[in-house]
Amino acid sequence: MGEKKKSEDLLQGTLDMLVLKVLAGGVLHGFAIAERIHQISDEVLRVEEGALYPALHRLEVRTWLASHWGYSANNRRAKYYRLTPLGRRHLQAEAETWSRLSAAVSRVMETA
Repeated sequence: MGEKKKSEDLLQGTLDMLVLKVLAGGVLHGFAIAERIHQISDEVLRVEEGALYPALHRLEVRTWLASHWGYSANNRRAKYYRLTPLGRRHLQAEAETWSRLSAAVSRVMETA
């Protein structure tokens, strides 16, 4: 239970960045975004619908994502998301911040 909680805490603070990063690879629908994050993280991070869809909406409002309706591989109606140029710039800035932060945390953990 404690280990799962740690993953959820990390995800809450970084979900927007993870979604933007996954969409930097191309257009995906919501379920595929969640699955991709889960897959890339070696099944450590799991994004629940209750967190993902509000995040996607928030990113659209900020114009970091654009969307359109289409059909998934199993012929179900799905909303597809893509990164906008503004979203790409924001992702780059967030990735730089994340790199500095994670390096600083690593330094502290190695010496403390």
